[in-house]
Amino acid sequence: MLIGCSLFLFLQSFFKQTSNTSVFHVTEKPAAIVRGTHGSALTINISFGDEEVSDWIETLNDPYPLLLLDLDWAERFPETVELIIKKKIPVGLLGLEGKAYEADGRLLLQQVERYKAIFNEEPLWFRTSDEKFSSFLHSLLWEAKINALGSSFTWDGGNIPPMQEGEIIAIPHHRKDRVYLPELKRLMEEREFQPIDEVLLGSVGKLKKIPNE
Repeated sequence: MLIGCSLFLFLQSFFKQTSNTSVFHVTEKPAAIVRGTHGSALTINISFGDEEVSDWIETLNDPYPLLLLDLDWAERFPETVELIIKKKIPVGLLGLEGKAYEADGRLLLQQVERYKAIFNEEPLWFRTSDEKFSSFLHSLLWEAKINALGSSFTWDGGNIPPMQEGEIIAIPHHRKDRVYLPELKRLMEEREFQPIDEVLLGSVGKLKKIPNE
């Protein structure tokens, strides 16, 4: 327990010293976001794919889905990342399984630093690969001003369920678990999606990073 408390205080101090921006918290207390207020948001977890992902990103038009990116993937394909940045597609950090952060609390700090090296800013959104968030991880994310993002459900292809107001749909795109891009295109053609911030806060609410005063 003493080690855990010391680690939390260290990370708390680190984020206060290194953060150049602050971020709007979507929730009033540490909690994973799984649903908004209206509309439908599309989020895609990406840890696999080269040219097919790049070609698909080329076809995307605003309003864009939120891309949750695995750091190893992002570092392997910098040209695709540059395309994402150029098109101003919203991105977040896709982490490991939730239990990994219980074993090593510094893991989140390390991943945030890697993310900043790629995108030159801290992530606004974070999702564990299994959408499990311990109370300790919630506390770390809250201190870092990063929103814990779950989903209403994961769509693996096949029949498209009826739309539910405020839904946040997660799509897997991993080596052994993915929705193939033609299937994803079908979903995007049959469903009208809104940006994640509009689904959460309404059309007048725009989430962004703001300078510290």
